[in-house]
Amino acid sequence: MKNLTSPTTINELKEKYNFNLRKRFGQNFLVDQNIVEKIADSSDIQDDDFVVEIGPGIGTLTRELAKKAKELTVVEIDRDLIPVLEDTLSDFDNINIINDDFLKVDLNELNPEGKPLKISANLPYYITTPIIMSLLESDIDIESMSFLVQKEVADRIAAEPGNKSYGSLSVIAQYYADIHKAFDVPASVFMPRPKVDSAVVVLKKKKDLNENVSKDKYFKVVKGAFLNRRKTLLNSLSSNLGFSKDRIREMLQKLDIDEKIRPEKLTDKDFERITNELYPSS
Repeated sequence: MKNLTSPTTINELKEKYNFNLRKRFGQNFLVDQNIVEKIADSSDIQDDDFVVEIGPGIGTLTRELAKKAKELTVVEIDRDLIPVLEDTLSDFDNINIINDDFLKVDLNELNPEGKPLKISANLPYYITTPIIMSLLESDIDIESMSFLVQKEVADRIAAEPGNKSYGSLSVIAQYYADIHKAFDVPASVFMPRPKVDSAVVVLKKKKDLNENVSKDKYFKVVKGAFLNRRKTLLNSLSSNLGFSKDRIREMLQKLDIDEKIRPEKLTDKDFERITNELYPSS
């Protein structure tokens, strides 16, 4: 098989199978073999893992994943790429190709034996957050996820308090998973070249979620705090949660939290304390 990270090979495949890169599917193919191998390595695939790749495209990352996995299922929404994948992956016998929208696929049905599930993908920018949140919020037992995403998204979901990228997405994603950004990926290693850089982010779902706070109320407080980032915590919470300023001020004083602080300075524990104070369990 020719090198799938070669622009020449990609153009040959486009001509042979008469397909075009579709913006609506966010198709940008990697043209750097070293980056492809690093992404595959970040997935930390073991012998007994059941591995799923979202949006394999022409199979560039797929081939590296298949070298590591005993079982690999790829889900590609673009039917025009199915014959391409059948060609570029023909020398592997451990790959199952599914033509479907990943958000409609039942992962438990694909993995009936309940093997450790690991997911990898070069995620299209337009659907990155919906896919990540869908997987985090699901009851599917996912061991880990390794995603190549827009750098801004990676920075946001992995951000720590005090970082300018820290926001509601950071807090909510980190409620469900331990997250770290593995490495940055420049726009120059894609074809066609996107307008922004990317990064690989690794998420490991938490086995036990925080039971010390109501999840729905916690998320309500977090979203309310960050809805007006330029406002102080006092103004944000009173404006967006339906409490008077006096009630919020009293609560913050009790918790020894500065009412003028910006929400990006708060930790998850701070949000937990605020939630439990505003919405005490009955």
